[in-house]
Amino acid sequence: MAKVSKTDAEWRAQLNETQYRVTRHAHTEPPFSGIYWDTTTDGTYRCICCATPLFVSTTKFDAGCGWPSFWQAIPGAVIERRDTTHGMIRTEILCAACDAHLGHVFPDGPGPDGLRYCVNSASINLEPKSG
Repeated sequence: MAKVSKTDAEWRAQLNETQYRVTRHAHTEPPFSGIYWDTTTDGTYRCICCATPLFVSTTKFDAGCGWPSFWQAIPGAVIERRDTTHGMIRTEILCAACDAHLGHVFPDGPGPDGLRYCVNSASINLEPKSG
């Protein structure tokens, strides 16, 4: 996968303030505030920064946490990094193409691997399935 690299000024010009803070500075939007936390539309969720496909709607589920949750990412689309901020040890998830912060992954999901990818709505864009 080709890496996408832009200057801070280029990211600021492309993204709104919330998208910029979440994706480029690892902020978190408040629970139940993002546009996709309860969306059930079929389609593909893409990175808001570079449009890389990250998740498909068939893996989305209601975790009750207030953020879009998926039990699986598209293979190779997401990378993981240890996160020790806020006095916790968590696993941060980032877009493999542009290093945008997406959220965190937790070992309490329903899928075959038991994972829950907890994603900020501000970091993704839903491309509805056509037809």
